[in-house]
Amino acid sequence: MFDWEDLRHFSAFISQGSLSAAAKQLSVDHATVARRIAALEAALNLKLVDRRPRAYVLTEHGRRVGDYAEQMTQSSFALEHFATAGQQQVAGEVVLAAPPALLGSIIARRLGQLCNHYPQLRLKLVGSKSRASLARREADISIALARPTEPTLVASLLGYLDYRLYAAPGYLQSTRAPRYIGYDQSQAKSPQQQWLLDQTHHQPFVLQSNDLRIQAQAAAGGIGIACLPAFMAEEHGLQATGDEAQTMSIEIWLAVHEDVRNTPRIKAVTDFLQQQVKPLLRL
Repeated sequence: MFDWEDLRHFSAFISQGSLSAAAKQLSVDHATVARRIAALEAALNLKLVDRRPRAYVLTEHGRRVGDYAEQMTQSSFALEHFATAGQQQVAGEVVLAAPPALLGSIIARRLGQLCNHYPQLRLKLVGSKSRASLARREADISIALARPTEPTLVASLLGYLDYRLYAAPGYLQSTRAPRYIGYDQSQAKSPQQQWLLDQTHHQPFVLQSNDLRIQAQAAAGGIGIACLPAFMAEEHGLQATGDEAQTMSIEIWLAVHEDVRNTPRIKAVTDFLQQQVKPLLRL
């Protein structure tokens, strides 16, 4: 009989794509993940990975075992969802994943009221530009910049976040040629980056960063013009530039797994987000 922990480590390797990424997710070192995979192979008497110089590659047996592992993981999560859905007290941990800019500037600063009202509630905030999987319990609740497509999720549109071009007042008063701040290649396909490139006619950026807060701080320092939401521009004392019609909008979606949406601790947080975040967005 195989060890369930070995299967859990193997499943993490498949979902994350590498030993190091799986180790980071599980809070262990990569040697532990490798040892667990080897132990699972020995228990099943199957070769699950080809060990190449720079990576592990799944064998056909590895892919089949991975499918079974995914089914077992989903069943485990479903059981946990079933158990927690019956709890009536607002207590325990809730993991909320959202883009870092929204999490810091809009959500985190408003959570004091929620925690004061529910003293047994514990929150874990995960700032991530990639979408966390609620089905795999990477988060309990997510706020995303596009509508989730997983069939087991319940999603609601919170509203629209408007972006414009902003710069420091001193920069706008200067006569220098416009310089622009944008995302790096990791966010090259984001709607904000595509819109900005259209506005600048693909002019090279004076500064690039994958973090919108860093872009805002750079704009406040007078280096150039950034594409930002109004709340972030206001935080850094920036002024809008260009025609008022030069605005782009992105959708903000709230999502939760259908099995836990009525669990008291989850519902307390989602109701709070609806009350606190929705009024800040354009409907």
